[in-house]
Amino acid sequence: MVVLKTEGLTKEYRTGFWRTRVRVLHDLNLAVHQGEVFGYLGPNGAGKTTTLKLLMGLIYPTAGRASILGRDVQDVAVKAQVGFLPENPYFYDYLTGREFLHFYGQLFGIPYRDRRQRIEELLQAVGLSKAAELQLRKYSKGMLQRIGLAQALINDPQVIVLDEPTSGLDPVGRKEVRDLILDLKRRGKSIFFSTHIVPDVEMICDRVGIIVAGRLVRVGTLEELLGSEVEGIEITASGFDEAVGSQIAQWSVRPPVQHGDTVFFAVRTEKEASQVMEFLLGRGASVHAVHPKRRTLEDLFLQEVAKT
Repeated sequence: MVVLKTEGLTKEYRTGFWRTRVRVLHDLNLAVHQGEVFGYLGPNGAGKTTTLKLLMGLIYPTAGRASILGRDVQDVAVKAQVGFLPENPYFYDYLTGREFLHFYGQLFGIPYRDRRQRIEELLQAVGLSKAAELQLRKYSKGMLQRIGLAQALINDPQVIVLDEPTSGLDPVGRKEVRDLILDLKRRGKSIFFSTHIVPDVEMICDRVGIIVAGRLVRVGTLEELLGSEVEGIEITASGFDEAVGSQIAQWSVRPPVQHGDTVFFAVRTEKEASQVMEFLLGRGASVHAVHPKRRTLEDLFLQEVAKT
């Protein structure tokens, strides 16, 4: 089942004295399925936040349409099933974490008893139970991001839209957010999040869309995008003389890297790797590791960005 869909979604702005039209999003067509984590990957200024604003009905498209749970995004009724965390949210500084969540729960019309129970569950889930009585002005950036996530989940939404949810967080905070997203997936939620942090996408996403200069250039699972073909074989070896080292330098597809007595180099194929290892072992060298190198999402991402 498709829970979020765009068809020909396009956005233009008028800028400058002559009110020149500038297109920032070009004919976007994508679909997010129920229960999946969809990563929307792109460099800064690619059109990610514009897309999310269109999905939330905060701005109107120049052309095309977007729907969530089969309803147009401008339909107010669908908002009850959607959770949203913008990239740079502003929260009232003098509310405590618990008061803040009560406020948003009231906006959704959640009864007090249900709201109180839901808030305690969310504070526990985002690791802020002990900070619930602190005013938000005393929260760190990571804590504000986590209370923002709790706010996005207060209505127990079916579709969660997050704009750069791990941006600015330290490694511990990023892991906590990733774990929370995976837990939401296990509970059958659908998550659409934008980011420019490639490792986060590789770790938790079922499918990925890459947007560059307002155009969706790639979309699919990691397997579909990257394939399984080996691009090279990385070898770590030591214990050989200068003559052997010179031969390795000729075989290696890039300049070998040496740390102490250990040398790191790469060859193109498995056949070449076998020949090199036989050569090294025949001359008394030690081979410590052999790693097949496959194309990474970062390689693909940088390749697509370089085309613009």
